[in-house]
Amino acid sequence: MTGPTDRTLTDDGVTEQTATALRAAMQRLFAGKPQRTDGRLTKQNLWKEAEVSRATMNRAHTILKEWDDHLAQHGTATPGEAKRDEEIRTLRRKLADKTRECTTLQKRLDAAATAIAALHHDNTLLRQELGQQGGTVVPLHRPRQPHD
Repeated sequence: MTGPTDRTLTDDGVTEQTATALRAAMQRLFAGKPQRTDGRLTKQNLWKEAEVSRATMNRAHTILKEWDDHLAQHGTATPGEAKRDEEIRTLRRKLADKTRECTTLQKRLDAAATAIAALHHDNTLLRQELGQQGGTVVPLHRPRQPHD
């Protein structure tokens, strides 16, 4: 016949075995390496990851305080989520930079198109005026002749 199990409670408010399981589960979740859950940093995942009941976890006041302190300091994002979120922020920053660059270039292109259109219009009017006067275009400089 086996003897009764040791039910001595630690300062954490639970047995040594439960405290060890909860702390190990906590470390796995914080490291982004869960074994029994989806890895989100929730108390539900903590007790499931530790394979203890929710009621048992709730008695571990010291461990829950450590959990809450860690989440307050580091947030609820897992390492994978934090990496993903940083990558999204970086890509959004790059997109905003490229959008500004495209807007600037579009404004320059519009200005150039307006200037070209005005010059084309002026050129057309000058050619019409020249044609009505029967004039000819006189070059401003003469090409060099071989005997010059």
